[in-house]
Amino acid sequence: MSGSGLPDELWRKIIEIGIHSSGFTYKDLCCLSISCVRLHRLSDENSLWSHLLSSDFSHHNTSSSSSSSSSSIKSIYKIRFEKDKEKKLLAHTRAVLRKESQIAEHSRKILEIEAKLREETHKLKATDAESLNLRRVRQASVALNVWQPEVVRGRQKDIVEQCVVSVESRLHALDMELRLCNQQIAGFRKAYREQKQRLDKAKEELRNMKYHPLREYKLTGSEEDECNRKRKKLKICSNFSEK
Repeated sequence: MSGSGLPDELWRKIIEIGIHSSGFTYKDLCCLSISCVRLHRLSDENSLWSHLLSSDFSHHNTSSSSSSSSSSIKSIYKIRFEKDKEKKLLAHTRAVLRKESQIAEHSRKILEIEAKLREETHKLKATDAESLNLRRVRQASVALNVWQPEVVRGRQKDIVEQCVVSVESRLHALDMELRLCNQQIAGFRKAYREQKQRLDKAKEELRNMKYHPLREYKLTGSEEDECNRKRKKLKICSNFSEK
């Protein structure tokens, strides 16, 4: 390979500069070690892996591990890496379960809103139909005071006699009810859009989680508050059952 005539000290210095200053990772060092026999030997030195161990796992006690003669720093790094990988996978599994729970909750709320929206729409149609009938009664009542053929007059009289409530007061109540129904429907539609946006966002986040299983997944503020509330609720329930 090019530069094979360089002494080990110079190659060692180049690798150290790469790790300390140029952001060499354990992947770069492993790739370097398979390029030739010399670099394989130099890349196994404890000083290099000790730096990676302290930088990648800052909470690890490198002073105690450096004094261990039974295993190299590289093997300690590998053990620590596998443990950290397992920890990340467990955190990922918990994050996926939380996100799936959120998606189920958003879906449940959407179904609930849809049911309320259908109920309110049915109520609106029924109220509108009753209001239309009462307006016909009012028109028939006015028509009785105007001359018209007896057949038409008889029909108008039948319509008026079939109505047993006060037309004006009932119409006023129906108008109020129609306005209230429209407000309720507008509120349900807004809540539906918001829940649908949350559901779509949660599904997108779940897809990203499954695509990147080894990322760091931390709870957001709202998710952490929700988890704390659930813990408190479970604690209260357990204390109550013990009593």
